[in-house]
Amino acid sequence: MAHDPDPTRLIDPETDPLATYVLEPDDVRTLLDRVVTSPGAQSRTTHAPYTGAPIAAIPLSTPDDVARAVADARRAQRTWERTPLRERTAVLLRLHDLVLARQSDVLDLIQVENGKSRQSAYEEVADIAIIARHYAHRAGAYLAPRRVRGLLPVLTRVDVRRRPLGVVGIVAPWNYPLTLTLGDALPALAAGNAVVVRPDPQTSLTALWAAEQLEEAGLPPGVLQVVVGDGDIGSAVVDHVDQVTFTGSTATGRLVAARAGERLIPATLELGGKNPLYVAEDVDVEVAAEGAVRACFSNTGQLCMSIERLYVHEEVADAFTEAFVRRARALRLGAGLDYASDMGSLTSAAQLARVIEHVEDALTHGARVLAGGVHRTDLGPLFYEPTILADVAPQARVFRDETFGPVVSLYRVASDDEAVAAMNDSEFGLNASVWTRSTRRGAEIARRVRSGTVNVNEAYVAGWGSTGAPQGGQGQSGLGHRHGPEGIWQTTAQQTVAVQRGVHGVLGGPGIGLHRLFDLGAEQWTEVYTDLLRAMKALRQP
Repeated sequence: MAHDPDPTRLIDPETDPLATYVLEPDDVRTLLDRVVTSPGAQSRTTHAPYTGAPIAAIPLSTPDDVARAVADARRAQRTWERTPLRERTAVLLRLHDLVLARQSDVLDLIQVENGKSRQSAYEEVADIAIIARHYAHRAGAYLAPRRVRGLLPVLTRVDVRRRPLGVVGIVAPWNYPLTLTLGDALPALAAGNAVVVRPDPQTSLTALWAAEQLEEAGLPPGVLQVVVGDGDIGSAVVDHVDQVTFTGSTATGRLVAARAGERLIPATLELGGKNPLYVAEDVDVEVAAEGAVRACFSNTGQLCMSIERLYVHEEVADAFTEAFVRRARALRLGAGLDYASDMGSLTSAAQLARVIEHVEDALTHGARVLAGGVHRTDLGPLFYEPTILADVAPQARVFRDETFGPVVSLYRVASDDEAVAAMNDSEFGLNASVWTRSTRRGAEIARRVRSGTVNVNEAYVAGWGSTGAPQGGQGQSGLGHRHGPEGIWQTTAQQTVAVQRGVHGVLGGPGIGLHRLFDLGAEQWTEVYTDLLRAMKALRQP
């Protein structure tokens, strides 16, 4: 398209067969005005993955804009921190209701920007509702002061408190534009932090919509800021905030960790994965095949927790493979803002190129295509069929490298031990899945798998949707956790307050504090305290 689109409209009905306005022009202009940018700033035209048609001209931020956004957020945070916790969490509950009530708008928006199916888009809506509700109800317990035993029983009172770090930075990717911006912002806000979000430019409108809903839910202006740009803007966020959450590639994650380390700020990193799934010989193959299809092809395979390695016990390998291939071939691909399609489009030409490269390289090394392997240009520029590969050689890139698309490699194994060894043969450790009729056996296998999350008889939803449990990676899959108490604790600093009683005595009498021991003189003090230590051990005091 030679001309830039009208920046106030989403999808031009004259050039796009979807002919769908997701939001009214004034609403789009309001969203774009939320980007922290400067007069005369450059813009970038984003395009709909479904069709390649232009969406909108997105204003871009500069590193100076990031510094200004963080400074403004820091000023707003001082008041927000003093806001009672019940008022902060009330914002989350109101947001919960707004997102559910307006889900049609944001589902359209996610699909237009990302290209995923509507069912996959709905996972983001449900996820935000769950996260908002969880932290609204649990933040008080997670942040409550904790009493610990003091040095001298009765005389030493020690409380451990959590305080917000200040300004939290979120550098979010394009694959889950609602979940990985708003979902990480909510616990930080509940803890009393301000937040600066840098969404990927391709999906920035979804992040801006989320910011708008938060303000309508009662978040004071300035507490959440949005900056838009590429790696230089993400880097600028790391350079100014007090904690950063990054979701993306392992290579970029190392750079974020290094820069955060130089500044001595905490960083939470969810990075790459080459996630495995094991099918034991006792399964109902139809049930396991249905679960494996969801595990491999949800969100068009553009899911950090998506399965890319599938290990099947040889006793059921033929039956499972037939069921799995049949179900994969039956998936409905299509572009539409409805539930008519099971799988949508890839998001970018770069992702499509990686998928094609991995498949062609595997074929060069002797792999066979059991299903898919076709770029579906008849459906749109970035559609690729769900693809199943067999006989993948260790030399093929797809054997070890993350594809991040609808491609899975299938392998046969002879035992649980062989399956576990193969699952653990990776530098990554983000998500894994085990399928067996025996939940006890599944849990035992799961404990042997080196992975941050292992789902038994599910792909990823069971673990991810259980928001009280931490989610994070091992090995090259990242550092830190989101969800659970860890998800809010990572945005806080602990402070120990130790109060020594009895120093000034009672009614003006002599005190009995630590200074009285020190007044004994070094040698006598040592003897007295040694006796005290022995007494504490005898009384089994921790």
